[in-house]
Amino acid sequence: MGISHSIANPMPGQLEVSQVCLPVVENTPAYSGFDQRFAAGEITVVLGANQSGKTDLCRLIAGLNTRATGETHLDGEMISHVPTQRRPVAMVYQAFVNYPNLTVAENIASPLRARSATSIEIETTVTDLARRLAIDDLLNRYPHELSGGQQQRLAIARALAKQARVLLLDEPLVNLDFKLREALELELRELLGAMGTVVIYTSSDPRDAFKLADQLLLLEQGRKIQAGAPMDVYRDPVSPRAMELLADPGVNYLHQDGVMCALRPEHVVVLRKPTETRELLFDMAVTAFETSGDETFIYGRVADQQWVVRSEGIVAVEPGTSLQLGAAATDVVKF
Repeated sequence: MGISHSIANPMPGQLEVSQVCLPVVENTPAYSGFDQRFAAGEITVVLGANQSGKTDLCRLIAGLNTRATGETHLDGEMISHVPTQRRPVAMVYQAFVNYPNLTVAENIASPLRARSATSIEIETTVTDLARRLAIDDLLNRYPHELSGGQQQRLAIARALAKQARVLLLDEPLVNLDFKLREALELELRELLGAMGTVVIYTSSDPRDAFKLADQLLLLEQGRKIQAGAPMDVYRDPVSPRAMELLADPGVNYLHQDGVMCALRPEHVVVLRKPTETRELLFDMAVTAFETSGDETFIYGRVADQQWVVRSEGIVAVEPGTSLQLGAAATDVVKF
């Protein structure tokens, strides 16, 4: 059983959840429970679509109201029955949750004051965290005077000020614009990786798995479908759905010798010259395309399947035309 294993072999700096059941749809039974370990000093990205159970998993660990069930151990010690306020766990939500009547400095200091920290400790911690999160010039402002990115930096700083051993980040950047999100992700990776804290970061964006994750947990409708290092999961998905969760925008299906197989969009190339060739060749009837300048997505039909090709740069194609595609046999994943 996952619980006895957790107690018998506790590891320092480790959070373990056992027999977790995530009933993601109201009035429906959850799937059988799963176990998962989260190590200190690592960022575990929990990746899944909406209604996969990501937030319920975080709320279970934090001790908040949830329909999820399971047991939580920290360094081998059961904390499932420890009141929320006393758990060494901090959580940051996707919404900007800050105290509106407190300044930035007072917001960061609030968890320190709650545990009666000294004035010197409060001042030192507030100054350090504000500097690390680049809001040190905003300490006298109120949340309504901040931008969205600044508010989320503040929420993260306040969570870190709690000096929690577990930090839960529930899609914390989803409401930010793309450029700001990109910048904050890089900063968070550097900051959190050096803290020695158990960090769980939920996301529905597969790019976060490669930008942020030391470890990856894939959830699908309340089920754990795969876990491991991001590149291990990418190279060896256990199911089509596991492969899809790490694919942007999706995967291309085909059959070989009666076996269902898949190719990622980035592993399919457009053959532009008659002399170009690959081990595997496909004919695509183009239905649409879109480009960002850096890359182009070409949509169309191959045999009886809808496919998408992800190509670097701008590729000029027209709906209704045909393209020849190529791929390496080693890039085909068989299930």
